[in-house]
Amino acid sequence: MIITVENLVKTYTMGDTVIRALDGVSFDIAEGELVAISGSSGSGKSTLMHLLGCLETANAGRYILSGEDVSAHSSKKLAKIRNRLIGFVFQTFNLLPRLTALENVELPMLYAGVSDATDRAAEALNTVGLADRMKHEPSKLSGGQRQRVAIARAIVTNPALILADEPTGNLDTRTGEEILALFDQLHAEGRTMIIVTHEREIAERCPREIVLRDGKIHEERGAAAGAV
Repeated sequence: MIITVENLVKTYTMGDTVIRALDGVSFDIAEGELVAISGSSGSGKSTLMHLLGCLETANAGRYILSGEDVSAHSSKKLAKIRNRLIGFVFQTFNLLPRLTALENVELPMLYAGVSDATDRAAEALNTVGLADRMKHEPSKLSGGQRQRVAIARAIVTNPALILADEPTGNLDTRTGEEILALFDQLHAEGRTMIIVTHEREIAERCPREIVLRDGKIHEERGAAAGAV
């Protein structure tokens, strides 16, 4: 398994109130799966995404990513895990406006000291269909093209896990469908992907779905059928 989650608990304190955002969540994800994590607002899916992305740690429970227990890692260690193992795709793209598409995709490799960053960034942009937009800044790109740049940035380091947070939330229906088709392509190549979404049609097109409600797993659909 690339991911093992055991009885994760995450609480937040607001004044005198303790909010149990996650309440004993457990599941496994096999290498090569495409999994949707769904639920309404307040279900705990954003909190779970932060934990899976090593952006936060749980109050209790274990999170094993690619064979490494990251449950109690320091912020510095978590940052190294993120850079090495996780590619992120956000609803708001999170591109640097003064950099070209190519330069945005190069960033993760520059931080890691990769010598052939430019060539690899160009290859990633070609993979997502933007070979002719490499020199364009984000302001010169459509929303769908900006999300493709973000996807190229996520895959360029060949991470163990791609984590997408509401990836079509800022796109129109047709463009969103194009992005989802690209995710299908990446999954077919054997990449492990998690899509966090509140949209039923997106969750239902994934081979497996984990539905959260009130910080717990409410139901699961599918199994490791998407694994390779």
